Amino acid sequence: MAIATFGAGCFWGVEYFFNQISGVKQTRCGYMGGNDALKSYQEVKAGETGHAEVVQVEYDETRVSFDALLDIFWQNHNPTTLNRQGDDIGNQYRSAVFFHNEQQQLIAEHAKLHLANSGKWGEKQIVTEIVPALVFNCAEEYHQNYLLKNNLPSCHISF
Repeated sequence: MAIATFGAGCFWGVEYFFNQISGVKQTRCGYMGGNDALKSYQEVKAGETGHAEVVQVEYDETRVSFDALLDIFWQNHNPTTLNRQGDDIGNQYRSAVFFHNEQQQLIAEHAKLHLANSGKWGEKQIVTEIVPALVFNCAEEYHQNYLLKNNLPSCHISF
């Protein structure tokens, strides 16, 4: 099994989309990228810790590729809005790929460049960070599969 970690706004919708993919074994909502010790969701939500809301994806590389996961990532958030996804504003909602190895880094950088050159977003710059994975802090249990548990539709809009 391999691990990939993505930040694309509110982690509930991000988790929902990855859970639809064959070959994804498990997803976990959490926090990554902060400079301070993580204390609570409320502090992350307030933008006080430097962490991003992320989804960590455990997947079977023989059934789904990192490239395919990146495609889902790009399709389900706006990578041109700095520190914002829809009504969620702040660096905790930033667009980010947290790579776990050099191969993921190269694939993510290539995919970002391809998207930027595709014309899909016109003249808008792709602001997605591609940065090394740091410590993953698992979110509180009530955040895990939140939309499914509460019978809610995705809070993300596909692009």
